[in-house]
Amino acid sequence: MDFRDRHVVVTGGTGALGAAVTSALLDRGAVCHIPVHGSGPPQDFAFASNERVRLYPSLDLSDQDQTDAFYARVGPLWASIHLAGGFAARKLKNSGKADLMKQLDTNVVSCFLCCRAALKAFGTDGGRIVNVAARPALEPRSGAGMTAYTIGKAGVAALTMALAEEVAGDGVLVNAVAPSVMDTAANRKAMPKADHALWPKVEQVAATILFLASPENTVTRGAIVPVYGRS
Repeated sequence: MDFRDRHVVVTGGTGALGAAVTSALLDRGAVCHIPVHGSGPPQDFAFASNERVRLYPSLDLSDQDQTDAFYARVGPLWASIHLAGGFAARKLKNSGKADLMKQLDTNVVSCFLCCRAALKAFGTDGGRIVNVAARPALEPRSGAGMTAYTIGKAGVAALTMALAEEVAGDGVLVNAVAPSVMDTAANRKAMPKADHALWPKVEQVAATILFLASPENTVTRGAIVPVYGRS
């Protein structure tokens, strides 16, 4: 998968999965554009000084004007990978409208606005969009106890399938992955008694994302790809 001199946006690029995706893209020659919600990346982000990494601090991707301005700075774009999102495990009876709106903003609205801006930034050769849904988006019953989150990720899945059909004639292929619980330090801390060996590794999920975003993907569109590992 050759990304040499191709410009790729990676939202959520400083997180656990984002770092794995960024690493794989850099290995294949890409220039990575990473929006950062805060004033700078985490101290342990290994690629902050890489010459092919561009960081854009203090960006709210649920704000249309900020998102449009960010993509306008990127230049000719090949792929836009949307890993940024939010998670909340809370039963519906203990939730309110604010909880639902937060999940919609961090998951659906940010994805919608990034897709919209990416379509305007792609060149005449088309491009690739890869979103991140989640297992509950495909299996809503598994979202019991996190209903607002499940609604948000189901929205990402629906957006992916509808948009894929909408832009297929423009040479833009839109897909998503739907991970189960991934093997990260944070998830191990939150679930210390789980069988971590069954969880998909972030590098494995990143490999699927890379193919969907690559020039080698010439036919796959509208897919919500389960990346569950053995869990």
